[in-house]
Amino acid sequence: MSKPYKDFEPAWVKTPAPKDSYRSIFRWGDPDYVKYPKERLYKLMKEKFAMTDSDFEQYDGSIGMEKVELAKQSKIDKKHIAALKRIVGSGAVSTSDYDRLAVAYGKTGYDEIRLRRHEFDSLPDVVVYPDTSEHVEKIVTYAVNHKIPLYVYGGGSSVTRGVEPVKGGISLDMRRRFNKIINFNEIDQTITVQAGMSGPDLENALNNAEKQFGAKRAYTCGHFPQSFEYSSVGGWVVTRGAGQNSTYYGCISDIVLSQKYATPIGTIQTSCYPREATGPNLNQIMMGSEGTFGVLTEVTLKVFRYMPENRKRFSYIFKDWKTARDAAREMMQCEAGYSSVFRLSDPEETNLMLRLYNVDETPLWQLLTIAGYKDMERCLFLGFTDGEKGFSKNVAKNVKKIARRYGGMSLTSFVTKSWEKGRFTDPYLRDTLLDFGIMTDTLECTVNWSNMGRVHEEVRNVCHALPNTIVTTHMSHCYPQGANLYFIFITRMDSSKEFKRYHATIMDAIQKSGASMSHHHGIGKMFAPWLEGQLGRNEYGIIKALKNYFDKTYVMNPGGTLGLDLKEKDKRFLRSDIQ
Repeated sequence: MSKPYKDFEPAWVKTPAPKDSYRSIFRWGDPDYVKYPKERLYKLMKEKFAMTDSDFEQYDGSIGMEKVELAKQSKIDKKHIAALKRIVGSGAVSTSDYDRLAVAYGKTGYDEIRLRRHEFDSLPDVVVYPDTSEHVEKIVTYAVNHKIPLYVYGGGSSVTRGVEPVKGGISLDMRRRFNKIINFNEIDQTITVQAGMSGPDLENALNNAEKQFGAKRAYTCGHFPQSFEYSSVGGWVVTRGAGQNSTYYGCISDIVLSQKYATPIGTIQTSCYPREATGPNLNQIMMGSEGTFGVLTEVTLKVFRYMPENRKRFSYIFKDWKTARDAAREMMQCEAGYSSVFRLSDPEETNLMLRLYNVDETPLWQLLTIAGYKDMERCLFLGFTDGEKGFSKNVAKNVKKIARRYGGMSLTSFVTKSWEKGRFTDPYLRDTLLDFGIMTDTLECTVNWSNMGRVHEEVRNVCHALPNTIVTTHMSHCYPQGANLYFIFITRMDSSKEFKRYHATIMDAIQKSGASMSHHHGIGKMFAPWLEGQLGRNEYGIIKALKNYFDKTYVMNPGGTLGLDLKEKDKRFLRSDIQ
């Protein structure tokens, strides 16, 4: 943790949440881990948000330590409970208040505000913990036959309301039992797992493949989203996710080799070949369906040789955003190979990140300004390479050469190592700050290099329309043709309605500026109103046709997921070709 405070320190919550409490549900990750801002960051926030120490003397409403007790009872008929118990066993079915609430929401700011305020818009009637693919197939058949809404809860880190059971019914919680390794194939370099397998469990098994599978070497999945510790393989696949090392290893859509689904029309098993020309690619069609076609049960992933000893870390500072973007584009287009992590922060994020990584406490902070890299103009670029020793070294060498050509100054590996230490723990700060009414949330989109400047400016202008708001932006998944832009806003906010209004203005701006509305978070129910406008009416009709093929009665993840059962009045059309 950070150094002890010298002056006033807010009463940060540093104790674990009770196991049966609301806080144990809405807070991020490890119940015993706490993260709060260091003193310099705390003072910066007070200044930015026009707050004083007195604003941090007491909590902003409930902090969720009370026991979960719901006024809404399960509405499902007892005969359905009995039938589900016959399928999975009596100990794998629950209608308790805590179990139902635990799978009701994801991890958006909208979710957390509602949980803190006890605004329970959505609750499943029953939670089921399947153990085998056969269990899931039988539950899907039963739900379809009795027209019971069916939802799936993977790791719980959804930021799109993708798991929210807005129509009640059944929620499948995959965390407890549906998390096994089915097969490891070293010859093909693949691993097949159940969809509920967590990121850490998968990576630990691969890193220890010699001991666990008798393999010749260690392996890695190469997929590390910020939610890595609390997300599932199934969640990665159904949302078309991307990890922080995607510039080298690829997004999940590049890593998946095969999938198996339990659908209303029966089992769907995609092929497992590395490449085919047998018509439209069924693997790609099923990915991103977010449970609306069926329940993903098994996934076969490509794996890669684990060689962390070959990693080359780097970080550079550029004088301005345009120069930094031009350098990044050249790095992606020079055809000398790609680094694994490739992250470029804009000036406002650089200001915050250099403080978060403690650079502001070193002589380097002043030296940067003296050298012409001015605060709120300079841009931080960091990353590291992976792969074979010679390849990794050559990629780092070319990154260095291009960075220097564009006036970049090396900050060595110090900043990158600091980022690595916090890349999976930074989300813990959100809970700490929201205790005092400071909201942190994210949106991201895909842009081409040619329209990146416009999207960055227009979206940030809309974000900054809310007074006293910090808006940081970075690119962390890059390609020769473009990159993602990842926006993080930090502002004072304590109303779910206010959150939805603000969030909608940003989504409008992203679509109006000409960007894709999501790079890797998926769509869920939160982004769904914009999807048809993003794709086009004829194009969106293909998705609806697939939905009607798989799930005519609309029992699979209903309530607006992908916009498939939204009313026309609830959709947002911004493109000129939508009438």
